[in-house]
Amino acid sequence: MFTQAELDLEKGLEMRKRVLSGILASEETYLSHLEALLLPMKPLKAAATTSQPVLTVQQIETIFFKVPELYEIHKEFYDSLLPRVQQWSHHQRVGDLFQKQASQLGVYRAFVDNYELAVETAEKCCQANTQFSEISEVILKVRSTKECKDLTAKYSLETLLYKPVDRVTRSTLVLHDLLKHTPSSHPDYPLLQDALRISQNFLSSINEESTPRRQSMTVKKGENRQLLKDSFMVELVEGARKLRHVFLFTDLLLCAKLKKQIGGLTSCSRNSPLGFKMTFCILTQQRANKGSKVMERLKKKLSEQESLLLLNSPNMPLRVHNRNGKSYVFLISSDYERAEWKEVIREQQKKCNLTSMELQMLTNSCLKLQTVHQLPLTVNKDEDESTGLYGFLNVIVHSASGLKQSLNLYCTLEVDSFSIFVNKAKTRVYRYTTEPKWNEEFEIELEGSQTLRLLCYEKSYNKAKMNKEDGESTDRIMGKGQIALDPQMLQGKDWQRTVIPMNGIEVKISMKFTSREFSLKRMPPRKPMGVFGVNISTVTKRERSKVPYIVRQCLEEIERRGMEEVGIYRVSGVATDIQALKTAFDTNNKDVSVMMSEMDVNAIAGTLKLYFRELPEPLFTDELYPNFAGGIALSDSVAKESCMLNLLLSLPEPNLVTFLFLLDHLKRIAEKESVNKMSLHNLATVFGPTLLRPAEKDSKIPTNPTQPITMGDSWSLEVMSQVQVLLYFLQLETIPTPDSKRQSILFSTEV
Repeated sequence: MFTQAELDLEKGLEMRKRVLSGILASEETYLSHLEALLLPMKPLKAAATTSQPVLTVQQIETIFFKVPELYEIHKEFYDSLLPRVQQWSHHQRVGDLFQKQASQLGVYRAFVDNYELAVETAEKCCQANTQFSEISEVILKVRSTKECKDLTAKYSLETLLYKPVDRVTRSTLVLHDLLKHTPSSHPDYPLLQDALRISQNFLSSINEESTPRRQSMTVKKGENRQLLKDSFMVELVEGARKLRHVFLFTDLLLCAKLKKQIGGLTSCSRNSPLGFKMTFCILTQQRANKGSKVMERLKKKLSEQESLLLLNSPNMPLRVHNRNGKSYVFLISSDYERAEWKEVIREQQKKCNLTSMELQMLTNSCLKLQTVHQLPLTVNKDEDESTGLYGFLNVIVHSASGLKQSLNLYCTLEVDSFSIFVNKAKTRVYRYTTEPKWNEEFEIELEGSQTLRLLCYEKSYNKAKMNKEDGESTDRIMGKGQIALDPQMLQGKDWQRTVIPMNGIEVKISMKFTSREFSLKRMPPRKPMGVFGVNISTVTKRERSKVPYIVRQCLEEIERRGMEEVGIYRVSGVATDIQALKTAFDTNNKDVSVMMSEMDVNAIAGTLKLYFRELPEPLFTDELYPNFAGGIALSDSVAKESCMLNLLLSLPEPNLVTFLFLLDHLKRIAEKESVNKMSLHNLATVFGPTLLRPAEKDSKIPTNPTQPITMGDSWSLEVMSQVQVLLYFLQLETIPTPDSKRQSILFSTEV
């Protein structure tokens, strides 16, 4: 029997090989770029000694300065590394190769110092010399064959010249990855440490010389106006998502572009939706330097993932217009917040004109207001701020009272997940009454959640009233309210009843919370029959199928009538319906297909998620989970692709076939994003933890109390990593599989 420490060491050494395989693939690509760059150099040099030179010798030496030397360095490195990886053992040494390569960074120093002059010379020669411009097009064809990109000749040449500059940063990141998966006792460890130190020092010296000095403006606070509301939104700009900080004053709507650099504010004008003026400025947020390097590294990683979530999650359009008819579209994740913005904008519509200097002064003033929000990232939270609740919240929506007339009513529930509010549940429509009694229970997963919001809508059945601009229904919000999720109030096992008041309406609900420690543990197989809580290989073997019957049935029903359901997979189904379907599948009820056809599609989606969540081990397996988490963190894209695909194809066949079956379905769901509001990123957020979350004991993030990161942050890091793994595979156009598996997986009629 191997100890856990020995197993962890073995996994780390296996990842070391995967990283090196990725480095080889990356080196091969880089060498092809250098070859493409060198391709025209020999004929140019030969022509330079004739009576009709294309370029002078000096121009050639300037443009291609040190490129042949770089090619020789990397060719020698590749030729030396390849046989060592091919003849691999865990005792194989490669550190000397990386140390030697790092010692030759002086060639890169010379190349980088000459880089701007090389690009400038190439641009001038392209413009002045038709022959050289045509030669540059040869470079373009070499690249477009390999990368399928349509680039101009000028941009192609500049891009190829930039490859060595970019390589310095990539090499440093790759060294960091390799060192991370090399045991400290391995003979390579000190050599790789030395190589990394040399590379980092080299990179720092370049950055210090190239970083421009920035100064921030200090101006007085704007007068005679009051800040009413501010929040972060996503603006759609020619189809691209851009994160904005939007401020609403009593006479002005101000929109700020965010930049990551430390510094002040720079004005960037743009006019003017709404009756009042809307202006765009560049807003830079400063971060405090807190804590140890370990904490900073983990916090940075978490912030990067949270920023992606912040940018990709919102899907509800808030459209604003200027008096000339031009419109701007912002995306918000919460209908509650969208309603608030619409209400306050309607109240404050006025005309306003400010000079650019006045706008700059106002933007600077915003930073000094303590009421202004910071980006909702973990790194910006105070140390004593609550991390929220992790686990499951069961909510029963009982009834509503206080309505003045009979209406068709339903409620939705929103909770914050990583500081972003999203719709998590929806009751059925209670027809034409002043006292709806839903009595429906929902199970909502919480990820650092602190607030529960409830919205009450009047259902509109008139399709002619659909919003023509946004393609959304015009269901009217009758009331909205919220309640803090108090850990003290919810710590008991009993249901907590409460009333949420909203615009004269009162909605009665009950809540019960189960923390992550008890709700998210995967249990070992506890029964020979049934499908829930039973190993996937056992189920497929019993059914003589490649994909479990429950997965096929749920996906078939969802594809039949749930592809355009708003929030499919994100919105919870009624808990009693999900439990009824679970029992039917477990007992092999022959009427299960009839039951599904009569149930809300969200209950079917919830049943499928519950099935994957209750597997004894995740679909990606406990054994491979740490490797997937390590692979997605690799810095080099080629190394990452090599690692992730090899890991995927290492899954047991029932797991792999089921995952590919589900993956195709999720991609088809995302194709309907304009209607169902479920992008690939949103689907990855929902399914990532469900498919990858390991047993608690297999958690990759350390939970040692001596680590300078909270338990909540460690959970957040794991969840973000799980989301990124699934998102990576969702974004791949195709997943190449060996011929032996392709026939078994993709062309099987037994699925």
